[in-house]
Amino acid sequence: EKTTGRKLKIGIPQTITLALYKQTQSIATKKSIWNDFKNVLKCSYKTLVVSMNRCAVLASLILKILLKNNQQHSHLIKHTDSTDISVCLNKNAKHHKTMQGLADWGHGGKGWFYGVKLHLTADLNRNILSVAFAPGNIPDKTMFMKLNKDLQGLFVADAGYISEEMAREFYQENKRILFAKPRKNMRKIITVWQKKLYDTRVIIELQFRNLKMFYGLKHLYNKCSSDLALQGLGLITSLPRSISGYFANYIYSILACALK
Repeated sequence: EKTTGRKLKIGIPQTITLALYKQTQSIATKKSIWNDFKNVLKCSYKTLVVSMNRCAVLASLILKILLKNNQQHSHLIKHTDSTDISVCLNKNAKHHKTMQGLADWGHGGKGWFYGVKLHLTADLNRNILSVAFAPGNIPDKTMFMKLNKDLQGLFVADAGYISEEMAREFYQENKRILFAKPRKNMRKIITVWQKKLYDTRVIIELQFRNLKMFYGLKHLYNKCSSDLALQGLGLITSLPRSISGYFANYIYSILACALK
């Protein structure tokens, strides 16, 4: 709680609670939260938005504590992967200013996008262990060492993490090793247990699906007439007006998932 200065219109615990409620209840916008609770909150919509964005820093500290706890009790088998998060429609990328310098062009399973990537490591029990954000053009291999520098175990990843140099640097005898799934055009023989190990990688794909479908980690686009059909399907939400607005949405989504 804030103990000095003028009393806040909305307390810090209440603000974070409302933000997590928004992410877990598939509520698309902060405006919907304000409309639902304005008689109780007795504050302006702007005050609610500013409070949620400001408290995201504290939410990230809560998330850090949870991740440290998960790391101490993690399963031996771990998975690392990334997912793309667009910050605008491709056709609007040249005119996008809010995330300029932080977002960039990247290529994912669905094609080109302009935005950032969420890099994540989770264990076999689907506990989140480490997260990081990077521009869309940063290779997954570049983020792998930063993401897992303090972790140990058997790390399973897709072909995007193939690098003999990185595998040697990451390896620690009896502590950690990386198994990156070979590409289809690579002539490599794997054992039955390695195949079973690679097959567990689908678990982290489910983690990303849950974050996007059930915890509000959505693409954040401009409202315009051409986007209304997508908004009706709940695939996108209105564009935040600041960098803190973007990352507040991301942090609250991951925190809500980690608290499950």
